[in-house]
Amino acid sequence: MRPIARLACAALFALALPAAAETVYVRAGQLLDVESGRLLPDRALLIEDGRIVRVDAAAALPAPAGARVHDLSGHTVLPGLSDAHVHLFTDADVHGYRRLGISLPQATLTGAKNARLTLEAGFTTVRVPGAPGYADVALREAIARGDAVGPRVLAAGIAIGITGGHCGDNNLLPYEYRHSGEGVADGPWAVRQKVRQNVKFGADFIKTCSTGGVLSRGTEVGAPQYSLEELTALVEEAHSHGRKVTSHAHGATGIRNAILAGVDSIEHASFIDDEGIRLARQRGTVLVFDIYNTEYILGEGEKAGILPESLEKERRVGATQRENFRKAHAAGATLGFGTDAGVYPHGQNARQFSRMVRFGMTPIEAIRAATVVNARLFGLDGQIGQLKPGFHADLIAVAGDPLADVTVLEDVRFVMKGGEVYKDAR
Repeated sequence: MRPIARLACAALFALALPAAAETVYVRAGQLLDVESGRLLPDRALLIEDGRIVRVDAAAALPAPAGARVHDLSGHTVLPGLSDAHVHLFTDADVHGYRRLGISLPQATLTGAKNARLTLEAGFTTVRVPGAPGYADVALREAIARGDAVGPRVLAAGIAIGITGGHCGDNNLLPYEYRHSGEGVADGPWAVRQKVRQNVKFGADFIKTCSTGGVLSRGTEVGAPQYSLEELTALVEEAHSHGRKVTSHAHGATGIRNAILAGVDSIEHASFIDDEGIRLARQRGTVLVFDIYNTEYILGEGEKAGILPESLEKERRVGATQRENFRKAHAAGATLGFGTDAGVYPHGQNARQFSRMVRFGMTPIEAIRAATVVNARLFGLDGQIGQLKPGFHADLIAVAGDPLADVTVLEDVRFVMKGGEVYKDAR
């Protein structure tokens, strides 16, 4: 074979070979083991192809030759955080009638902006409980391709709800516009069809509403929406397609209906009663209390365009929700971490940790809610939420001890997702 031909063959052979996996080495001053709740001093992590392959004492695990090294020896390292309730496609200063002027393209661009803010705040995986026009599915794919920067996204597609309800419909326009929201479905077969539509267009899970809400015009926050028959049909259909279901639910009856129907989690849970807590414990239903955002709604909501009736509803909800968070935690219910970001400014998700501690949790319990508990809820147990071999290399670093002062999580200095650095401590 001629030399030129040999060179050409060698070049083609090299192109056909898979790219060598990059080796990344992280040195941690302290590493938080979220399972045991212990801080392990002077640890090292070895990462290949976006996954953790080894975690050990730094003395036993030196940096391999050629590895990309991140020295976080002055920081505490812990798993990337997750948020079960993030509205990436809305901004905190656009509420009420202001939302009528937001087009789908504008909402999608807003989502990309807020995805970056959320990731930089240390949240490497989020669940988006409904978005217009499957914008959440598109954003999920764009982030996975590297076209946009953001956390790992679990998308609900279009939230499903009753005519005039909190989910699925839009109650801001008068009758003559003949407008019905894209998620409206009434009756068991109609809700099954909406679930099938969401599965068709790429939803990872299903979001519905079994009560009215604070920020929807004309709905009573605690009033049931959907019958038990309709909710059961929705959950059966979703589960048959391998999709989990979460239900927005404030009122006690709607919460019980949703749990009896078999939903996997309850969002808000504001007026949950003893029976609802008992059922949640019995059936393993995760309760996602968003106990930070009441401060933003009541403090800044009027300037942001939140309707007067919504402000009045929040005055009835906030304090009761926090007390029921305390009660559910004391009773041993499983509590996830979800903030309703978008109601308040994105990137402030970690402010909820201190409220969870104020209302009954220890710091490690609050951190577990945003790591191992959410990982199980998301169906990503064994992939996110811990720093162990085989898990995604999602990690953050803070300058302090989050077990002594959980507010240090509000100032994340370093963010890695899948072995790639998106915020550097230097």
